[in-house]
Amino acid sequence: MTQRTRQGTVAATVVLLTATAGCAGQPDPAHTRQRPQTGHPVPSAAGGPSAARGFTLVASGDVLTHNSVVRRATADVGGEAGAGYDFRPLLAGVKPVISQADLAICHCPALTSLPQIAKALGATGYDSCSTASNRTLDALDTAGVRHAGAARTAAEARSPAWLKAGGAKVAQLAYTDDTNDLHRPGEPPWTVSLIDEKKIVADARAARRAGADVVVVSLHWGTQWQTEPDEQQLRLGGQLTASTTAGRPDIDLILGTHARVPQAYEKVNGTWIVYGMGGDQGSTGRFTFVPPAEPGRRWVVGKAEFIPQWMDAESGRVVDLPQELHRGADRGEYREVLSEISKAVLSRGAAKDGLTMGR
Repeated sequence: MTQRTRQGTVAATVVLLTATAGCAGQPDPAHTRQRPQTGHPVPSAAGGPSAARGFTLVASGDVLTHNSVVRRATADVGGEAGAGYDFRPLLAGVKPVISQADLAICHCPALTSLPQIAKALGATGYDSCSTASNRTLDALDTAGVRHAGAARTAAEARSPAWLKAGGAKVAQLAYTDDTNDLHRPGEPPWTVSLIDEKKIVADARAARRAGADVVVVSLHWGTQWQTEPDEQQLRLGGQLTASTTAGRPDIDLILGTHARVPQAYEKVNGTWIVYGMGGDQGSTGRFTFVPPAEPGRRWVVGKAEFIPQWMDAESGRVVDLPQELHRGADRGEYREVLSEISKAVLSRGAAKDGLTMGR
């Protein structure tokens, strides 16, 4: 069973295709962040342009606020006592990947005391975050970032995060197997969405009936510091991707977080699973969805990519490793970390199903 070999002093990676943090309030089902549209019309059966456009979705792993990260954010705002924090420079290196995607998802396991992080996530280009492991929703609402997995009311708990990307209506659902002691005895069961196979399938089917073209499920699961997915991840991933209605899969993409280290990508029953996107070193997933040739059919992933990223403790910045190496950065450590991440991501044979490294 493989373990992570490099545990950096700073654990704060924000690189998404998906993944799991918080998002803004849920009243508008057609929420669209203003960003360059990368989707393109596809030929219809008759040969003319289709009204539906494909789209790119990126997802990243845990957004963690260790003391070194907070100190860096204090320095970036001027370093004066009481001046506050600025986390935007920390994420500047990954902003091109995040902001240029049609839809970007993250995961925030701990955000309660620093709303400035939510502001930085919004400024970087994130549209939604899974929050199944915390209840820091107000700050995300203020930052214009949607959320799924935790709720303040029963009505909010029943609704996924509704997003619009390309020509698709996307529903994000999020669940956790660990509440980090935030779900206390006596609290309503809807405050945090716990992992339950039957409930996840039921929610996905409800989202589809409500008009979702693409259903994305964020899962806070797995064994921390273990690069290999555990038995629960493999079993549940297989069960969820096997679930169909009228021959159409109920779930179109699964994004995993919590392990704090990069884990494998795998195509199971025709559906991509990211078992874990990582923490201070990890990957951002980028999936290009293609509209169906006929209404009511599945939107398929036409291209699947992973982008290795690392929280460089020396610079206090999240580094897009392929991009920096492409630019000529001559640091052997970058190549070493990229190799470690790639080994974990490709460990279950995703390359044979078309997964490639992007930048």
